[in-house]
Amino acid sequence: MIDYNQIEIEHSVHLFNKRDLVLVSGKNAKVWDVDGREYIDCTTGQGVASLGHSNPAVVKAIREQAGKLITCSGSFSNDKRALFMQKLIDITPDNLTQVFLCNSGAESVEAALKFARFSTKKTGFICAMRNFHGRTFGALSATFTPAYKKDFEPVVPGFQFVPYNDFEKLKSQVSDDTAAILLEAVQGEGGVNLGQKEYFQQVRRLCDEKNILLIIDEVQTGFCRTGRMFAFEHFDIQPDMICLAKAMAGGVPMGAVVCSDKIKMKPGKHGTTFGGNPLACAAGLAAIEFMQKENIESQSEKKGKYILGKLSQIKSNRIREIRQIGLMIGIELKEKVQPFIAALQKEGVLAIPAGPTVLRLLPPLTISYEELDFVLDKVQQVLGK
Repeated sequence: MIDYNQIEIEHSVHLFNKRDLVLVSGKNAKVWDVDGREYIDCTTGQGVASLGHSNPAVVKAIREQAGKLITCSGSFSNDKRALFMQKLIDITPDNLTQVFLCNSGAESVEAALKFARFSTKKTGFICAMRNFHGRTFGALSATFTPAYKKDFEPVVPGFQFVPYNDFEKLKSQVSDDTAAILLEAVQGEGGVNLGQKEYFQQVRRLCDEKNILLIIDEVQTGFCRTGRMFAFEHFDIQPDMICLAKAMAGGVPMGAVVCSDKIKMKPGKHGTTFGGNPLACAAGLAAIEFMQKENIESQSEKKGKYILGKLSQIKSNRIREIRQIGLMIGIELKEKVQPFIAALQKEGVLAIPAGPTVLRLLPPLTISYEELDFVLDKVQQVLGK
């Protein structure tokens, strides 16, 4: 029998600690390994497959578009790209009127940083501690965790870090050279840390007073994950730019920055080869239309409350805190999380960490209540041992 895991380990640049698991197929919340064993997937490719694996509407759109036109340079207009861009404008706040399409979350952050510097003619950025914005040089420079940066320094200068949800500390770092404040509405990789409404509203007012751009990173939280189309909607604010990716195209690589008219760019100042290709746009259009048709926002909110209710009943001295918004769940433990992730995998549930002690669950928003009960039973079994 072919050992696919060994082939990947042998030929990959060593960047991932591979689990002893080869996944070959998936349908909605379930995936199957090469031996036919079934798992409930609460990783969804780091939050990508929020509409489930191989969502029929997305698959249909990809098949149809692949037979028409797969790639099309940004130098030409395209029907699917035009419709997709219009859809993004329709579902975002009225002040956001421009779209840049790319291929990933890190690319969207890179673009937003360049847009901010070019448009404001200022160079400084204020970001939050325990954040994560990506691993390319600009996004990495905006990311707090020193371990991610220490082997690649010097990173891009001009970034300051302040405690999350602490407005006075943030305000104290503002200067005449501050181009933008970049924040996650919920810190995913940092431990599922929830943003506070009053804090974000104070930051919005400060940005207006000081002529600073407010960039919200919705790469993991966007597209109904938190019970709203975008997590910043919980705060009643309008960002100047939002960075998007992950769940936007039902699993097809895609990123975007949606911008207000404060962003003034010129041809040649940024670009992309694959960004906004017709295949990805077709997938994205189908994914968002599915979210709207099936009221996925409401499903996410209701299922999240259901999970929180069940998790709150677990009797375990290992649990320090449970943090939840929509179907974004972080269970902070009093000990290292990796052994429990391994134990859940043995029980047929795939989960991921959010830092060394937080068990993170990012199930598809289309997961059934029966499947949720299976996951919750296994979490209780593993944490209660």
